[in-house]
Amino acid sequence: MGKRRNKVKNKRRFLISIIVLTGMIIIAAAAAYTVYIGQESRPMKPGSEESVTVAIPSGTGTEGIAQILEENGLIDNTKVFKLLSRSKGFDGKFKAGQYSLSPGMSMEEIMEILVAGRADTVRFTIPEGYDIRRTTEKLAEEGLVNAEKFAEEIESGQFDYDFLADAPTGPNRLEGFLFPETYEIFANANEHDIIDKMLYQFSKIFTEEYYERAEALGMSVREVVTLASVIEREARVPEDRPVIASVFYNRLKIGMPLQSCATVQYILGEQKPVLSIKDTQIESPYNTYLHPGLPPGPIASPGADSIKAALYPADTNYLYFLAKGDGSHAFSSTYEQFLRDKAKYID
Repeated sequence: MGKRRNKVKNKRRFLISIIVLTGMIIIAAAAAYTVYIGQESRPMKPGSEESVTVAIPSGTGTEGIAQILEENGLIDNTKVFKLLSRSKGFDGKFKAGQYSLSPGMSMEEIMEILVAGRADTVRFTIPEGYDIRRTTEKLAEEGLVNAEKFAEEIESGQFDYDFLADAPTGPNRLEGFLFPETYEIFANANEHDIIDKMLYQFSKIFTEEYYERAEALGMSVREVVTLASVIEREARVPEDRPVIASVFYNRLKIGMPLQSCATVQYILGEQKPVLSIKDTQIESPYNTYLHPGLPPGPIASPGADSIKAALYPADTNYLYFLAKGDGSHAFSSTYEQFLRDKAKYID
């Protein structure tokens, strides 16, 4: 009985010793791992104030980011970067962008910047109704593009979008498709990058439903955008857009000229508040006072509401509309009512 007790005690002591030894090994290994990670994740050049610009493309995973950082001399151990990223819970949280980093930063400091998304980016806004000329001027004034290079890209840059299949040649090739929006771009984005970003945004707005609706209307995407651009330049309040669209559709059905001041302003290259008779007689295919039907192409970049209005006009019998001076419009079905509205709101 005593011998058996001793065997049990000895077995317990042995097991306890194994557990203690295993724990010590684990603690030692953890300590060694911590020291290793700490050493390998230190700055490449402690105290350095050197700045390195790094671009992290959208969709890049932890391994790809580690490789980019290694190639730029910011880290020298991609395996440690991946291990540290996993232990910190950073995997999947790094944000794309252009960053100014330094070899004086530790891996963890670099990771925190990439997770926070403190990228070197700039923002710009293109208002609805801007044409290519005004868009170019605005971007050039903000120092984002070279006007001549931007114009060259507009005319001959390669952009792979279905809606550009029937785009004409010339300086107005992309008129109407540089979607008006607020954008955030990398600080080193070039003219092609900026144009492509705006075209991509248009592709997101003009959905498959819109393609199908355009086909049902018997219109090409370009014709829809052309009509939408005229609506954009004529409308001032959102609720008027589909009603103005209905006026234009009703005129098109009976072969009546659109008589849009906005198309003449496009010819003039200025937003002239009041057109003269001489202005409306300018010979141009864009002059909708002289030529029935749509102008040959868009006259501005329409916003999402104007595109929708061109595809889904209101159901009316209106043939005329008149600006009332407060941003809204008066609509009428007869010329006589139009003259009465004119006397009321203008004369």
